[in-house]
Amino acid sequence: MTIVSALVPRRFDIPPAETRLFQVDPESRLLAHCHWQPGKPKHAPVIVIVHGLEGSSDGNYVRGIAEKAFHRGFHAIRMNQRNCGGTDALTPTLYNSGMSADYRAVFEELSNADGFEQIFFAGYSMGGNLVTKMAGEFGSTVPKALRGVCAVCPALNLAACADALERADNYLYQRRFVKGLMSRYARKHKMLPQRYPIAGLPPVRTVRQFDDVITAPQFGYRDAQDYYDHVGAKRVAAQIRVPMLMITAQDDPFVPYSSFLSAKINANPAIQFVAPERGGHCGFISKHAGSERFWAEQRIVDFCASLSVL
Repeated sequence: MTIVSALVPRRFDIPPAETRLFQVDPESRLLAHCHWQPGKPKHAPVIVIVHGLEGSSDGNYVRGIAEKAFHRGFHAIRMNQRNCGGTDALTPTLYNSGMSADYRAVFEELSNADGFEQIFFAGYSMGGNLVTKMAGEFGSTVPKALRGVCAVCPALNLAACADALERADNYLYQRRFVKGLMSRYARKHKMLPQRYPIAGLPPVRTVRQFDDVITAPQFGYRDAQDYYDHVGAKRVAAQIRVPMLMITAQDDPFVPYSSFLSAKINANPAIQFVAPERGGHCGFISKHAGSERFWAEQRIVDFCASLSVL
């Protein structure tokens, strides 16, 4: 399911998007593709969709959620994380799994500047960790306009994910991630060669090595483990008070189910935790046709609609 869900061709029935840049810090902007309801009514709910590691706003699951939500009356916003979707020039930094403040800035702009009163976030994998972390950081002071958060296969425990990727049966996933991360680093090197040197870098063959050699020093962490300890949403999951849907698969190849059990996700009454035996990593392809084919996408839209005034 992990592979098929990413590679199967899909067509989407959704109007063309309007591009928008969100200023998330003084030097960095995020590119979004926005599908606004006709007339852009302020009372309509908004769903902001955040992709996973080495993804973009063009991912099938991102478009799938946007399509389903749009046809239920939502404004749908497909985000690109820093440097993703061809946006390297919009920020001098790399990206990492702890940048929840980026999405808090997106939320505040939509709420304070645009005046939207029903805002939802949905994130997959790395994006799932980011939106979960944002929800936990709000704690009990949840803004009124933040109505719900959804996460699919969120990488709450990054060390456990990095370890799982090093298993032999995950070689192809590891190789794909490392290739993408190193290509992104090479592009940043061309833009800012002194900040992102190539000479002298040791070999990088795993995601943990990339985080040891590049991510951790770029963002002030001691090493990969220090980075993982600080940015995983497992640290703040118990503080979540906003209604949340969290979906994972017990057979996810590199986001271990045990990490959700150790984080005691089920102990938080604000979180609706759904963990079917099968689904792969962000796959969840059902035997049913139509909107139910991509099961997790439909669950997200149903959850958000149940909390909305449409």
